[in-house]
Amino acid sequence: MPKTKENNLYRLIKSLSKGEKRNFKVFSTRFESSENAKFIQLFDAIDKMKEYDEESIFQKYPDIKRTQLANLKRHLSRQILTSLKQIHKQKNIDIEIREEIDFAKILYNKGLYMPALKALDRVKKIAMDAHEDLLHLQIIEFEKLIESRHITRSISNRADELAQESIGRVKVISKTIRFSNLMLKLYGLYIKMGHAKSEKDRFFVEQYFKSNIPDFELNELTFYEKLYLYHSYVWYYYILQNFLLCYRYSRKWIDLLKENPVVIGKDPAMLMRGYNNELAASFYLGDYERHTASLNELIQFSEEQEKYFDNNTQIMSFLFITTAQLNNYFMSGGFDDGVSKIPEILKDLEKYKNHLDQHRIMVFYYKIASLYFGAEDHSTSLDYLNEIINMKVGSLREDIQCFTRIMHLVAHYEMGHYDLLEYLVKSVYRFLAKMDDQSQILKEILRFLRKALFRDPKDLVPEFEKLRSRLIELSEDPVERRSLLYFDVISWLDSKIEDTTIGDVIRRKFLDKQAAKAND
Repeated sequence: MPKTKENNLYRLIKSLSKGEKRNFKVFSTRFESSENAKFIQLFDAIDKMKEYDEESIFQKYPDIKRTQLANLKRHLSRQILTSLKQIHKQKNIDIEIREEIDFAKILYNKGLYMPALKALDRVKKIAMDAHEDLLHLQIIEFEKLIESRHITRSISNRADELAQESIGRVKVISKTIRFSNLMLKLYGLYIKMGHAKSEKDRFFVEQYFKSNIPDFELNELTFYEKLYLYHSYVWYYYILQNFLLCYRYSRKWIDLLKENPVVIGKDPAMLMRGYNNELAASFYLGDYERHTASLNELIQFSEEQEKYFDNNTQIMSFLFITTAQLNNYFMSGGFDDGVSKIPEILKDLEKYKNHLDQHRIMVFYYKIASLYFGAEDHSTSLDYLNEIINMKVGSLREDIQCFTRIMHLVAHYEMGHYDLLEYLVKSVYRFLAKMDDQSQILKEILRFLRKALFRDPKDLVPEFEKLRSRLIELSEDPVERRSLLYFDVISWLDSKIEDTTIGDVIRRKFLDKQAAKAND
């Protein structure tokens, strides 16, 4: 379906809950007019569509003329958004603050400048408590305007106070923007390349971070300065694969928000993002206990707050909780249990597909493919790996694109498709060269698969053992270790050496680790 204004209206209507539709009908029928009747007809027509079909509107409602449709759509969209605003201002404190500023503006325009100042003073306290710095500055500037145009008989140094307050907010906002820019650029860097894949990458990220992080004293930072600082450190250490420090800064992020419940109330997604990063770090640390504890906290928060979630936060809750649950299966070797959950996951993916970007879909397909691979269903695993390979995503998540092709090769090897392997190995070599991926672990795997084409599988156990030793040696290098984050090649080799399944190998390692912890 092409992206058009018409489809945006269609998607807006389809996103409404039953309660929101009911509220819109009540809101829009306050005034009787022929125009109102027409845009309600338009709403009903679009609401009943399975796909947007403009011609059916004219057929069903002849009173709606083609020349009127563009204006009707604009009017309908505005009315829907206005009705939603009335509902969501109770959940979004920034909408409430803006409305109070608007009311103060109306009072001022009526010549009631003292009531306007009182209204601004009242809403300024709300903005300060909610750490809404930009709105706080807007309120101060409005106060300055009134004080500069009218004799308000306020305290003698009021002008100086407002000037200093304004300068202070500007400084805070400026530094907050620098922290948020650093966070956003690091996130963009991760989305493009994933974890640092060479010493050159590590050096670039380290130098970029050091040269862009503002000077600061932690105890002097405001709430959002601290939040974006912790957020920046999370991405910095995540890219560099320092998952312990990534975990610690994720926990600082979570604790900071828990100390500021007003912010959680207006933006619960920010807390959920903190949990998501903590979960990712504990997953890569292989810390099942911490991972499970964080997951349980996230689930509890989502269940308690779900009734307040908007659409975006509901989708985020699904993404983060489902990803963490899948990662629990990977850590414990419960691939069969994970596979049993896939139909339900696919149903939710279909439900949210219009709201998910290609990055999210790619990550889910990779995890689903990995589950099927671990459950020894290589054919279905290949279906999802092929979905990723056929995506037109350019350089998005180069890391996942690379390891998709490695798992794709190994799955074909497992299925005995030896006639395809030589061609596929060459294709993957070309892809790695294109992506400038210098991983020695990947190259060792490719060399092995190329040699394995000409060997009897029964004679390959010594070769599997040699490759395993070589990969363990290479993984001592932190840069090389990233290759094992995406595909547990060591456990796959163990399964070949021991003539068992990769799921059994990972499960045994997991149970051994749990037993060792219990004995400590």
